Amino acid sequence: MTKKTVLCSKHVATMGGDQPYGMIEDGAIAIEGSQIAWAGRQADMPGSYAEWERVDYGNRLITPALIDAHTHVVFGGNRAVEFEMRLNGATYEEIARAGGGILSTVNGTRAASEDELLEGALPRVDALLAEGVSCIEVKSGYGLDTETELRMLRAARRIARERPVRVKTSFLGAHAVPPEYAGRDDVYIDEVCIPTLCAAHSEGLVDAVDGFCEGIAFDPTQIERVFVVAQELGLPAKLHAEQLSNLGGAKLAAAYGAMSADHIEYLDADGVAAMAAAGTVAVLLPGAFYTLHETQAPPVELLRQHNVPMALATDCNPGSSPLTSLLLTMNMGCTLFRMTPEETLAGVTRVAASALGLEDTGTISAGSRADLAIWNVTHPAELSYRIGFNPLHKRIFGGLE
Repeated sequence: MTKKTVLCSKHVATMGGDQPYGMIEDGAIAIEGSQIAWAGRQADMPGSYAEWERVDYGNRLITPALIDAHTHVVFGGNRAVEFEMRLNGATYEEIARAGGGILSTVNGTRAASEDELLEGALPRVDALLAEGVSCIEVKSGYGLDTETELRMLRAARRIARERPVRVKTSFLGAHAVPPEYAGRDDVYIDEVCIPTLCAAHSEGLVDAVDGFCEGIAFDPTQIERVFVVAQELGLPAKLHAEQLSNLGGAKLAAAYGAMSADHIEYLDADGVAAMAAAGTVAVLLPGAFYTLHETQAPPVELLRQHNVPMALATDCNPGSSPLTSLLLTMNMGCTLFRMTPEETLAGVTRVAASALGLEDTGTISAGSRADLAIWNVTHPAELSYRIGFNPLHKRIFGGLE
């Protein structure tokens, strides 16, 4: 028999509608099975729900469960020693010569079995779930050969079988050039990246296709070759763009109707306009900005002017953003990028869902999945305000605690 429950609370931030935060005071949420049947003021609740089981959360705040729309949580090894070397004055080149940088993660990932990759990822996932996260995006990109890229994606898919969380996967074969293809970027794209994408798609391991468009990675022409194949396979695009320079990656992503362009610190007005026209979401990643001591923030005001939706994500990875707290990410969005608390909460709920192409989550509304977070706070701004404090009272996933 389908469970039918009405959740009541003094404060419900639906993240929809015209009110700030979509706020409902003295709200009620009717849940039937895994879906929300109705949401609104308790005083307006139809009588047909009166006999359903009622749970009252008192003066707490209910929001949609959080969504981390950009992570690299599946990888082997770590780069703590590299972090220490950098703080002691080592240059990027010195770290690379010592076997550090992305090469160390590639080596660690290639050496790990699928079970080991999963085992390493789960504690990072658990940290996110403990903060009310119900959905994460997971990228490949640390294998850079067919066998390891597929192994990463299989491990990512298994996360959703081991934990109560939705997982969306992105193929990131165009992340870096592996050492065996040094100086042969185009050959790597043709011989490894594109064939691996096709293999991953045939195995049902890919939800979207990503790339790293940057001077230290791949240029727009190379990324476009990957996007053409993604389009032929019916897979949506995403892109790491304009993080360290402006190569026009965001415009390229928009031209392919990309769900998101991520990082975008060096995005210009033309890129913003292209994203606005294409409906491409801007995914901002303050963890990498913080870790790399960057000084040029994303053009938040320009994005606002063009009504480009802004998502926030941890970018959890072993090198530039070893961050597993979406709540801290929200605080960073406010303090480092001057986003408002309402923008940050939208950025990890409604807008994050859009960045992943999800239409059934991110808001508290009839027909949406019953993925909810119940907090020991009374105002949504408290979620971005605190540092190092987790006020989660309970997480509900698909109607289940």
